[in-house]
Parts: sequence; C-alpha cells; structure tokens
Amino acid sequence: MEGRGLKTERDSRLRGSALAVATALTVVPLLLAACSSSTMSSSTTATTSAGTTVTTTPQVAAAPSPGCGTAASPGTVTLTPTIDGKQRLAIVHVPTGYRATTPVPLVLNMHGSQSTALQQEGLTGMDATADADTFIVAYPQGDITAGTGFEWNVPDEPLLGGAAVPAGSPDDVSFLTQLVTLLGQRYCIDTNRVFATGFSGGARMASQVACDASNVFAAVAPVSGLRLPSPCPSTRPVPVIAFHGTADPVDPYAGNGQPYWTYSVPVAAQRWGSHNGCAATPQRRNFAPTVVITQYAPCTANAEVELLTIAGEGHEWPGGPHLPRSITRVLGPQSTAVSANDEMWQFFEAHPLPAR
Repeated sequence: MEGRGLKTERDSRLRGSALAVATALTVVPLLLAACSSSTMSSSTTATTSAGTTVTTTPQVAAAPSPGCGTAASPGTVTLTPTIDGKQRLAIVHVPTGYRATTPVPLVLNMHGSQSTALQQEGLTGMDATADADTFIVAYPQGDITAGTGFEWNVPDEPLLGGAAVPAGSPDDVSFLTQLVTLLGQRYCIDTNRVFATGFSGGARMASQVACDASNVFAAVAPVSGLRLPSPCPSTRPVPVIAFHGTADPVDPYAGNGQPYWTYSVPVAAQRWGSHNGCAATPQRRNFAPTVVITQYAPCTANAEVELLTIAGEGHEWPGGPHLPRSITRVLGPQSTAVSANDEMWQFFEAHPLPAR
C-alpha cells in the first residue's frame, strides 16, 4: 500500500444530485434519488428496537489508531490510494461530531454488483446515521468493471451472470483490510470497533471478510446477500446480523438463484450459527407484522447470529431512502418496517472486538 500520492477531493455531486444505481441487476441501469466513550463497561446486555437482546464483550477499551491527533475535518471526501499496485477508490464520510483526539468506530459499507461507492452512499443513507451516532463510514469501490459499475472479487465465486473473475483482478480482502489501516493512519479510529456491511454483492464481500479478516472486523451486517464462505478460516467467531426480504428477485430468499446463490438465507444463518458455536435451535420472534427475527444464541464469545426477515420486501436496503417505481418494479417492493442502519448500529455497538 502506498500512502504517498493519496488524492482527496470534495465530492460536490453529493449535494442534491440524482444518483444512478445498478444493484446486481441483469437489466438496464435505474435511477436512485440520493438522500444526501473510550471504555465499555463490564458485561451488559442491550435490547435493540427490534426487541433483540445482545450481550457486550466486557471491559473492551478503545484502541486508538495512529491517526489520533491528526487534524481532519468533518465532511465527505473521495480517496484514491494505490493498494497492491492498483489505484482504488473509497468515499469517506467523517461525522459532524468528530474530534481528532477521540477514537471513533469505523464502518465499511460496500456496494452491490454493477454499482458504485457513490450509489451505495445514496442507497443506504448511512451518512446521516454516522452523524447521529458519531462513527466514520467509508464506501469502498470494487475494481472489476461490470455494467455501469463494478463488482467485487469474492474468492472462488463467479460474477453476476456466472462469468469467472477476470485474471489479474485484485484481492479485495487485501484491499479492504489495507483500507482500514490507511484510514486508521488518517483519522482517529477505534481499531476495536471496525465493522463491515454491504448490499447484495457487497453483502457477500462482508460475509467474506468475517472469515478472512476476523482479527480486523469486530462484526458484520450483510444486507440481501448473507453467505457462509467455504472455507471460513476465521480465527474467532464473528457476530453477524443480516437482513433479507422474502420477495427478493435477485438473491432469492429460498436460494436457487445465480451460480453464486444456491442455498437459502435461513440456511446461511444456520451455518453461521454453527460456525460460531451457537445453540442449535434458534429463537424466533416478531418485530412487526412483516418482520421476523431469528437469533442463534448463546454462542461462543457472545458471537450472536441474527437474521431479520422482511416479508414482501424485494432487493433493497430496509428502511433506506425512498426509491422510485422505476426501481421497485424491477427489484420488488420496498419496506420501512425496519431500519437496517439503526438495527445494525445497535448490534455493532454491542459487539466490539474482544479484549486483547
């Protein structure tokens, strides 16, 4: 990774612009209107607004990154670092309450197949959540050109449509872990509170880093794309919260979709529960008439696995910015029954890296 030559620029397009979105589609691109303490206490429990009870890891102090003390202003910038010999891109939003001497959590938020970092920022509306809860959110961009956007190099998995990953494509697990290091040099980040989420292909990438970089990412939150990679060489059980709609036409809830999408979403959650040493029989309860939460717990090292199933929702970000009919006609209905941003953030807060 090369720190020199790192370019930054204000992304003026983010203010009141219209964003194009191509989220793992086999059809033409569609339009998306973009909306533009240092120590945990001893072991406690927290209840999310969805009624999910999670247990914090006891006595996990903040682990300040080397960037603490380096001046940085709140706002949004685009970084283009050279990593593993290739210029990459990530949009980074620093929250309004950021102070250069106070370590804050970091969330990587990865776009879907044939989409972009800018489109993911608009699709999820996570900048506002970061401002409200004071964490840095970064939107990395894949490098494999596809459609009007990019795809991720998910190890041993084909691309959307079944094509093989092109020869010479960069290692995206390496890119994402090095990006965390780079951001830790630039900003004051709590390295015990680094998390990953993503949509569709980005969700599969988030699932992957939970296996391949479990020492970096404290917990993950795949949206419309939960998988358990095989093999999964994690060195610790990683807490997982996932979201998926039953009317998803791109990554069907029951499985039997694209070549990378064979088994069902409930099977993926069950496999993660087994991988994390959880109780074999999950707990299920209703959040709302259209949402069921399935929780695998207790688990080794409090690494709960939770699946929020949204009845009737399509291939969207639950509770995200409103999408026009031109999109929902293709991706399926959108739901506001649960806010993926709010629920995953509460889950993340309860699951820092264990004390080291």
